[in-house]
Amino acid sequence: VPASHPRAESLRIRELLVDGYSTGLVAREGLLAHGRGEAFDYLLGEQTAGFARRAIRAAAAAMLLAASPVISVNGNTAALCPQEMLRLARSSGSMIEVNLFYASEERRRSIARVLKECGSDTVLGLDPASRGSLPGIDSARRVADTGGILAADLVVVPLEDGDRTRALKAAGKTVVAFDLNPFSRTAGDADITIVDNVVRAMGLLADRCRDLSAADRLSLEGILRDYDNGRVLSEAMLHMESNLRERARLA
Repeated sequence: VPASHPRAESLRIRELLVDGYSTGLVAREGLLAHGRGEAFDYLLGEQTAGFARRAIRAAAAAMLLAASPVISVNGNTAALCPQEMLRLARSSGSMIEVNLFYASEERRRSIARVLKECGSDTVLGLDPASRGSLPGIDSARRVADTGGILAADLVVVPLEDGDRTRALKAAGKTVVAFDLNPFSRTAGDADITIVDNVVRAMGLLADRCRDLSAADRLSLEGILRDYDNGRVLSEAMLHMESNLRERARLA
């Protein structure tokens, strides 16, 4: 794909997913899910907006305040931004756990291998003896590590399904979600929703955790008090509407 192509970055991301599918990271259904997200990113203007940056700042504060934060990883995120996830884990003091909707031991091992090749020392979710069940859902995503997601006080859920987000909340956990669709159940149920492409936002969140790492607890708590997730979602919807209106005006 030539760099001059107007959709060069989008096509590059697609190729990462296709490669991930070829190597066993990404499920076929994950390719379809990405297409849906890509449509919402187009409505966002394929840029990280101000409301997303505020959510990223609040997410960083929440992660740094958490006692046991865990980053949940699926095949798409492992294919798209493994290095950025590792940076986020290091800058926030988080554990990483593989959690899949379309689950198989082979996919779990493939994802863990990529993360370890990127430098991760520990990847949770692989040992059957350490697995428990998250109440409230029937899909394979209920299966979680007893020392990871099940013990966490905060869980980061990129590219999530709404059922598990609700179950995590019911279990008393703070949920930070990446979701390009501000209308989704995940976006509405999460404590902090980053309405942005995970390829852009994961690294930004890692950077913000690093920048805030020296902040005192009162300052971090203040960031969270000032954050309003409902307002962020409303701004995201209005932003998309504005972009649509502008496109219609120019048509």
